Amino acid sequence: MKSDPKKLLKKNEQLNQLDAVKVLSHVQRESGEWFINTLMLENYPVPFKYSRKKPYKSLVGASVNLTYYPKTETVAGIEFETMKVVRIRRS
Repeated sequence: MKSDPKKLLKKNEQLNQLDAVKVLSHVQRESGEWFINTLMLENYPVPFKYSRKKPYKSLVGASVNLTYYPKTETVAGIEFETMKVVRIRRS
């Protein structure tokens, strides 16, 4: 089942779309049954995060299309801006 980014964007005004952005860094870490993936993208100073049930091959150097929304996380009492990815595809 493939999701259509245009339909997702119409349903939720907070969602944003990025097309053909280059991945500079891709880190995966295990958290219980899930793998938390963190991407750093070219020209974007905030991390983009998503979860998967299985590990994924490295996306470093790849161009990707992302649908995401802004999110704030608090770590040790300090707030950090991150982006929660709801859809990711290689472009």
